[in-house]
Amino acid sequence: MSHTNPIPRRTLLRVAGTGIALPFLDAMVPAFGRAARAAAAKPPKRMVAIHIPLGWMPRYFFPEKAASGLPEKAADGSAATVPSSPYLDLLKDHHGQFTAFFGLSHPECFNGHGTGPCFLTGARNPNAPTFRNTQSLDQLIADKFGLETRFPSLTLAVQHGQPQLNEAALSISRSGVVIPPEGSPQRLFRSMFVAGTAAEQAATLRRIEAGGSVLDLVGAEASRLGREIGPADRSRLDQYFTSVREVEHRVARAIEWEKTPKPEVERPEPTDITESTHVFEKCRLMFDMIRLALETDSTRTVALLINTFVVPHGTAATQDTHGLSHHGNEPEKIAQLRSVEEVQTKTFAAFLQSLRDVKEQDGTLLDHTQVLCGSCLGDASWHSNANLPIILAGGGYRHPGYLAFDEKRNEPLSNLYVTMLQRMGIEADSFATSTGSLRGLDA
Repeated sequence: MSHTNPIPRRTLLRVAGTGIALPFLDAMVPAFGRAARAAAAKPPKRMVAIHIPLGWMPRYFFPEKAASGLPEKAADGSAATVPSSPYLDLLKDHHGQFTAFFGLSHPECFNGHGTGPCFLTGARNPNAPTFRNTQSLDQLIADKFGLETRFPSLTLAVQHGQPQLNEAALSISRSGVVIPPEGSPQRLFRSMFVAGTAAEQAATLRRIEAGGSVLDLVGAEASRLGREIGPADRSRLDQYFTSVREVEHRVARAIEWEKTPKPEVERPEPTDITESTHVFEKCRLMFDMIRLALETDSTRTVALLINTFVVPHGTAATQDTHGLSHHGNEPEKIAQLRSVEEVQTKTFAAFLQSLRDVKEQDGTLLDHTQVLCGSCLGDASWHSNANLPIILAGGGYRHPGYLAFDEKRNEPLSNLYVTMLQRMGIEADSFATSTGSLRGLDA
């Protein structure tokens, strides 16, 4: 229904004698004002985080001086520099759109492959018997903005078979629970763009609404209990009410999204690649789905695990990548592993290009999307968790190209995460083991 005259801002909804002020609505703005607002609207900010457990060989990833422990540039961002190394040169088409980092790691996070689940959390001591992980970067962002999109976040994986859940751990909920990743591009596409039958939609709504009715019952019982307990317990109950209200809000939004038509895209439904060795073909397909998810604003937060523990098709490798990573400086193994990591880097470069190809108002999809790519292994050949290979692309930064920090006393990787959260518009001054934001990245 359209309004010729705008609704007064002071309009109240009156129920049982109670007045509730309305939020600021488009219907309160004259027609020409709504047009101006729409024209001025800016694209949303987004984040994609990619974890590659085996990472890259340091000798080919880092610029030569950094690899030898002599940073070629101070980390103050005072002057742009073009990073040059065999792998970073494969990203030359994106100079000015990314920054490579040397000298970052997670403090007190030393457990070889076992640090993988800490890549986006920065949790300490993953090898401790009482270890409990903390909320991951993507899930913190999802908590802030997830209700604005159909999917609060997407947790995805490119991997062979069904590994143990801790091996696929990347996204971690606020309560420390691993969020299982989706590994099928076909299922992901269907969930984003294919409308279910009327019966399927009705069944989904019944499941959602059933959860809501349970919350109503629990809330009513908790209210009764609140009249019978002391101040300390009442404070704890207030915290509980806050959690219940949050879940109720999410249930209501889930119902709203379920009734909202899914976006239409020109791309046909993909077919999953079943060959286990075609890991980079799977990557390209999953990257295509991520681009569609961002382009249609189906989500604003994506976490992707890329597990290359196979003999990758389309490379010179004749044995699995994990075995090659323990190369013992054997020239033949190093050559094979380099061929794998070159394809890995080119595949990432193609993803960045696909985001740059999508135009959005004053820029591109990449300009409005922070793309983090890296590993919790600095050197897989001896399970080092120091000097991690990290790239941050896009996001609208004035990328300096390369930032090097101290080789022996690494800067916390979580400092970069603080900077990324702030860039997302989240008022954060700390995350995990951070000591502040990261020096040298200018917005």
